[in-house]
Amino acid sequence: MAVSYDKLWKLLIDKKLNRTQLCEQAGISTNAMARLGKNEDVRVEVLAKICLELGCTIDEIIDIFHRESEQEGILWI
Repeated sequence: MAVSYDKLWKLLIDKKLNRTQLCEQAGISTNAMARLGKNEDVRVEVLAKICLELGCTIDEIIDIFHRESEQEGILWI
């Protein structure tokens, strides 16, 4: 399984926020932001803080898909 935070980056653009501002406002570490930037797994607590700060739900900032589907096209779940 793999994750993509492309929705988060688009939401930040829409809200005219940068990553540093989100870290400060949501109270998340720069390490967590770096992991998000690499589409790596982060704790649910980090995602919850982001959602609370941006007034959104988790499905509005993350996509999850099966890795084995990458060769045949992405299967979103």
